[in-house]
Amino acid sequence: MLDLAIIGGGPAGLSAGLYATRGGLKDVVMYEKGLPGGQITQSSEIENYPGIKEVVTGMELMEPWPEQCMRFGLKHEMKEVTRVTKNSDETFSIYIAGGEEMSAKSVLVCTGSTPRRAGFEGEDEFFGKGVSTCATCDGFFYKNKEVAVLGGGDTALEEALYLSNICSKVYLIHRRDAFRASPTTVEKIRQAENIELVLNSSIKKVYGDNMGLQGVISIDKQGHERDIKVPGIFVFVGMNVNNSVIKQNDGTFLCDTNDSGEIIVDLNMKTSVAGLYAAGDIRIQAPKQVVCAAGDGATAAINIISYINE
Repeated sequence: MLDLAIIGGGPAGLSAGLYATRGGLKDVVMYEKGLPGGQITQSSEIENYPGIKEVVTGMELMEPWPEQCMRFGLKHEMKEVTRVTKNSDETFSIYIAGGEEMSAKSVLVCTGSTPRRAGFEGEDEFFGKGVSTCATCDGFFYKNKEVAVLGGGDTALEEALYLSNICSKVYLIHRRDAFRASPTTVEKIRQAENIELVLNSSIKKVYGDNMGLQGVISIDKQGHERDIKVPGIFVFVGMNVNNSVIKQNDGTFLCDTNDSGEIIVDLNMKTSVAGLYAAGDIRIQAPKQVVCAAGDGATAAINIISYINE
């Protein structure tokens, strides 16, 4: 039986694995079906992580983490956890895709969140053929071409700035006349010569053919439509919480969540179920910053050690 099962391999999961194993737990497994690192590996520019004075990509920032975090015995299993349940003896059952089942004394859920779809006409049809949620992944395909970005938060503006260094022009479409991003990022956007702001507007639809996307139809609050001819649009309109692992067969959640499906925790990352913890972007009021997720993981691990020892 595992002392701790960590579900998710982003900054929270990795930090938890480091602190849990270094703190004395012997059987700790991190379940992450892909390579560790999390959503931040898709970020094009990190300049606010303490101790890293150079501007780096998310991939560069996370590259050394797995080796360090596994130094004290953390194991990484490239498997997908489908569900977690609690047993009558206070242990947990970890159900893995393919039929495998493991038992653990404690569980830390740090599965994060994923980009939300905007819901405009043609979004699903052209997803991967002009519609993208990752500028770092797909921006190169539009080198010296015009593209559009949808959104008004930090991620949208940061990715618009990244694209402005690759593409000839970026149309930044936002439903309001003010942005929710940090003031420094907004100022960079306004100073960028090849970024055109399309404010108080949303996207009605995108269109194209078998070869891919050809354009975007935006619509403002007065109902005026505009045809923006671009081969690509990058959508950054929020995140969906990846909470399926705590969903039970009867449709309820294993622990308490808020209306958005985020896991409710206290300052120790404890959930409403003893032995079950949550950290990172899946928890309530998560700042969605790498340093905060890492801190969550460390906090959870320290409290899990106490829970196991007791």
